[in-house]
Amino acid sequence: MQTIYYDLRDTKGQQKEIEDKISAAAKILREGGLVGIPTETVYGLGANGLDADAVKRIFEVKGRPQDNPLILHVTGPQWLPRYAREIPPVAYVLARKFWPGPLTLILKRQPCVPDATTAGLDTVGIRCPNHPVTLAIIREAGMAIAAPSANTSGRPSCTTAQDVLEDVGGRVDVVVDGGPCVVGVESTVLDLTCEPPRLLRPGGLPLEDMERLIGHIDVDRAVNVSLGPEERPGAPGMKYRHYAPKAPVTVVTGAPAASAKEIERRALPGSGVICFEEFAGLFSKQVVRSLGPTSDKQLQAQRVFEALRSFDSSSVTEIYAQCPDNRGLGLAIGNRLKKAAGFHVVEADSLRIVLGITGGTGAGKTSALNALRDLGGKVIDCDAVYHEVLTGSDAFKNAINEKFPGVFTADGQLNRKKLGQEVFAKRERLDQLNAIVFRFLLPELERRIQAAEGLYAIDAINLFESGLDRFCDCTIAVTAPTELRVKRIMARDSIPEAYARLRINAQKQDEYYRGKCGHELNNASESPEEFRKESRLFFERLIESIMEEKRHG
Repeated sequence: MQTIYYDLRDTKGQQKEIEDKISAAAKILREGGLVGIPTETVYGLGANGLDADAVKRIFEVKGRPQDNPLILHVTGPQWLPRYAREIPPVAYVLARKFWPGPLTLILKRQPCVPDATTAGLDTVGIRCPNHPVTLAIIREAGMAIAAPSANTSGRPSCTTAQDVLEDVGGRVDVVVDGGPCVVGVESTVLDLTCEPPRLLRPGGLPLEDMERLIGHIDVDRAVNVSLGPEERPGAPGMKYRHYAPKAPVTVVTGAPAASAKEIERRALPGSGVICFEEFAGLFSKQVVRSLGPTSDKQLQAQRVFEALRSFDSSSVTEIYAQCPDNRGLGLAIGNRLKKAAGFHVVEADSLRIVLGITGGTGAGKTSALNALRDLGGKVIDCDAVYHEVLTGSDAFKNAINEKFPGVFTADGQLNRKKLGQEVFAKRERLDQLNAIVFRFLLPELERRIQAAEGLYAIDAINLFESGLDRFCDCTIAVTAPTELRVKRIMARDSIPEAYARLRINAQKQDEYYRGKCGHELNNASESPEEFRKESRLFFERLIESIMEEKRHG
């Protein structure tokens, strides 16, 4: 078969010619043909999603396992009822926010969707791609296009039309060139048939963005480990070794400097290395592919498949890859690298110490944390993260407003004093607020803690109630006499004595923190500077003890 090549990179060019090529591609799809299509994530190998015979051709051309389901591509949420049933309201909330874009929703399928498309599952994945050419082809075809990535099964995905021609040229009818993919990794796959929703595949839409909109999302274990031979994948890319070049890959995780040193120790002359730009100079005797700077995950996502594919034209016999942390797009990039490695992962030797700092308002946690910063530590301030997440999440605001009507101003700002007066007066109301806060805040806090390297402190008044203490090497209670606490928060927050005492009385007493924590740091000082010095000496001794235990135990 001769594959026709349509160059539509310049969509502002000859409009009649562009429209003719789009119509021709749509006609081929309606007649059961295969078309390589551009999307913002990776190139897809498209067929009529309702034509079982056409879909089977996708599996044959790719060499794709039959139990690996496909995704239907549509032009917007108005198409959902055609192909899905029992659609939960959250599906439309997500679609309105993130479509067109790199998000696939798993929903119960309509009978019109064939088993060939869903791999026999009762669910179907649906997404709206953010590429004008493919959206035009879908509209012209008048049907959903089933389209996995256009690579040969198991190989790194295609991010250019030339990659598609290299992998499946001569076996498909048309390849449409819409330019290089701007995202670079496949769509995020979210299962909405369960509660809470479950992330089946991390992708171009970060988990954090979705959780800011709808709250907590479970992460399927297939994101981090390989499924067994008897387990059925619920979404594309969950089960099989994917994205793999010919040479075996080893992924090295950990802090960037530590993982680079670990690769330097292991890599032989002539080995392949995928690393962050800052560390490329370490590998003068290796074949190096740069992912870009450690701070630019968007660029890393665009480059990861290109880097993996490039080694197939070299003579390398082994590849080592640095792995970004799990925040933002890093979760998807790391997932693709680990799948390319068949989950052969090495953790770089980097020392991490996480301290849990808790205690009542006005006890002096700020001075203690400043002392920790003096020692080079970093602080995860749960209160600051709370306001950051609240600002970006309408769902979080709505959940609070439903339980505590009237605590937001007309322009959407939280009236902290009004909320405080309501929850500090009644313990059950404070518990209700904490339950909402934990639901929206914990996923973000857990990701930050898991990504921490070096010395970190978690500043959390509800350290134990939230369960954050399980991440800590040790916990410290900062305590102080009640009258000193009242004076401090009156001065700090410019509030009257009665409200200061209301806040303190609503919180746990020092005996609670002493009983829960492994250490106590008592602040009876009148001077914040003096307590900061005392805290520094305390932390120096404590950290030395923890480091010694980690090295030898």
